[in-house]
Amino acid sequence: MEPKASFFSFRGGRFFSVLAVLIVIAFLAGGSLLATNYKHLGNLVKVVTLVRLQSLQQVNTTQLVDGAIKGIVGSLNDPYSVYLDPKTFSQLQEQIKGSFGGLGILVGVKEQYLTVVRAYQGTPAAKAGIAAGDVISKIDDRDAKGIDLETAISLMRGEVGSKVTLTINRRDNDNPLQFTIPREEISVPTVESQVLPNTAIGYTVISQFTEHTSVEMKENLAKLQNEQVKGLILDLRDNPGGELIAAVNVAKNFIPNGPIVFIDYRFGRDQEFSSEGRTAQLPLIVLINGGSASAAEILAGAVKDTGAGTLVGSKTFGKGIVQTVFPLNNGAGLKLTTARYLTPNRNDIHQKGIEPDVTVQTQENNVHDVQLDRAIELMKQKIAG
Repeated sequence: MEPKASFFSFRGGRFFSVLAVLIVIAFLAGGSLLATNYKHLGNLVKVVTLVRLQSLQQVNTTQLVDGAIKGIVGSLNDPYSVYLDPKTFSQLQEQIKGSFGGLGILVGVKEQYLTVVRAYQGTPAAKAGIAAGDVISKIDDRDAKGIDLETAISLMRGEVGSKVTLTINRRDNDNPLQFTIPREEISVPTVESQVLPNTAIGYTVISQFTEHTSVEMKENLAKLQNEQVKGLILDLRDNPGGELIAAVNVAKNFIPNGPIVFIDYRFGRDQEFSSEGRTAQLPLIVLINGGSASAAEILAGAVKDTGAGTLVGSKTFGKGIVQTVFPLNNGAGLKLTTARYLTPNRNDIHQKGIEPDVTVQTQENNVHDVQLDRAIELMKQKIAG
C-alpha cells in the first residue's frame, strides 16, 4: 500500500518509496554510512530526483527501485552475483529442477561470447543443426556479446510452441547463420553412460548438476555394474557446474570416508560435507578441461585430494565460489556469492583451477579425442594391474 505522505511528489508520481529504500540501504550498510558518506547518499537522492524531473523518458518508481538494486549488486564487481527479474528467476528455478521449455542446448560464456557447449540429441536445437562450438552472436534482435548466462537463458526459453531466432558464427563458415527454432518442453538427462566398445570400461558423461543428477548417477552406475564393467571413466569436461548438493551426492559414490568439500563463509561457522565411504568399488579416471567449473570442480578436487581416482586432461576453469539464490518479493530473486569452497586438503582453487594428474592437451583439428584415448589406455593398465 502506498503511504499517504511522501517527501516529494513529481508529476503525480510519488518519490517516498525510492527515498525509503535508499535510507534502508544506508542503515543496512553500516551505522556510520550516513555520517561518513552523507554526500554520496545525497548524490544518489539527487540523481533519482533529476531522473524523475529531467529525463526525456518517463520513469516509474518500480524502474528506479529495480535500477537501484541492480546497481548495488553490480557494485560488487562479481560476475556471478546478479539480480534476477521474475521471468529470469523463474527460468533459473526451472534449470535447477532440470525441466523447462526451451531449445535443448547447454551454453557457456567464453571470452565474452555465448558459446554452445552441447546440443542434446532429439531436441529442437539439435534438429535445427546447432552444434557444439557455435558462437551465438544474437538472440532474436538482442546482441549476445557480453551477455550474462541468466539473461541469455531467459531469452532462449519461453512458452512451448513459440519461436526464437539465433544468429550463429561458425568456425568453418565466414557468414553468420540464422536458425529460427520452436521451443519445446525440455527434460534433458544430465548423466549418460555406455560400455566402451571392445572393453570392460564404463564411460559416463555428466553434463551439469541438477536436482536429478544424483539419482541419474545411481541408475547409470547400477546399469554399468550389471554389465560387469571393471573400471569407470567419468567425463566432467565442459561441465559448467550447478547444484552443490547434487555434486556432493554424486561424489559420495566415489570418495572414501572423510570430507568431500568445505564451505567457507564470511559469517558463521564453516560447513563440511562428508562421505561415509565410497559405494562404487571401481577404478576411476575423471576427465577434466578448462570448461569444468564450479560443482564439477568440487567433485574433481575431492577425487584428486583423496586419491579416489586419476584426473586426466587439462586444468579446470577455477570457479571456487558458491552462489545462494534468494527469493525476493514479486517473483524476483537474487543470486549472490555467499561463500568459497575448499577441497578436502583445504585448497582454494578459485581463479587457479585444478591441475590434472595426467596432462593431455587437445588440438583443434585433431580427429581423435586424445584425452579420452589416454584415459582408456590408463584404465586398461589399472584393470590389468
